[in-house]
Amino acid sequence: MTFTEQQLERYSRHILLPEVGGIGQKKILNAKIFIVGAGGLGSPVALYLAAAGVGTLGIIDNDQVDLSNLQRQILHSTKTIDQPKAISAKETINQINPDVRVIPYEDRITSQNILKLIADYDIIIDGSDNFATRFLVNDAAFFLKKTLVSASIFRFDGQLTVIKPTAGNYPCYRCLYPEPPPAGLVPSCQEAGVLGILAGTMGTLQAAETLKEILGIGESLAGRLLIYDALSSSFQKVKVPKNPRCSLCGENPTITELIDYEAAVCALSPN
Repeated sequence: MTFTEQQLERYSRHILLPEVGGIGQKKILNAKIFIVGAGGLGSPVALYLAAAGVGTLGIIDNDQVDLSNLQRQILHSTKTIDQPKAISAKETINQINPDVRVIPYEDRITSQNILKLIADYDIIIDGSDNFATRFLVNDAAFFLKKTLVSASIFRFDGQLTVIKPTAGNYPCYRCLYPEPPPAGLVPSCQEAGVLGILAGTMGTLQAAETLKEILGIGESLAGRLLIYDALSSSFQKVKVPKNPRCSLCGENPTITELIDYEAAVCALSPN
């Protein structure tokens, strides 16, 4: 493909980077990314990937914009309250970069639809707010051998990792957390609270990792967990080994099909 004059101007700061250049920008323009959730994490992810010129963004969210969302979910505004989040996201992104093809899905991810939904996308980004969805997305990405960029937030703390089923001896999400916690063990999303800017920090890092994966540059977070503490302004990066006994990616897997867990369980992510 050749760049239009407008694209050369829009992406000039990328093209100037030796690690990106024209070839890298074309990779970004051809990329197809699926974002799970148009909330606190999905908002900065979608905005920065759209600004970067990602060619196709699929965004799934079955919720509507609520006033309480606006403290952190920057894809939305007061004018879009009560509007489906997927549609609000599309409208906002089109204002940022009308060249980006946004495919909104006003639906809830289940074991019945997820494989079909993500099949045509290159990279999956998990910005969900509950363990049930997070495990389902991890398992589906593993079965389809899709790179997964997963983050979570809770109060003042965030976590981020990249899961690559096709490269190296890397762990999956179940190597880190084998099973969802029992319902009621963790606070509900409404009870726990979250610092709004924390969602922006972790979502922006998700976007950065996604662009690195598209371009094939830098050091991947695969096999590592990045932990951020907003109160102490500290980052830690810890190695996460592959679990040979993992029920999904281990030597003798017992999970061979998708599981629908109880969606009421809230994860480290009051999104």
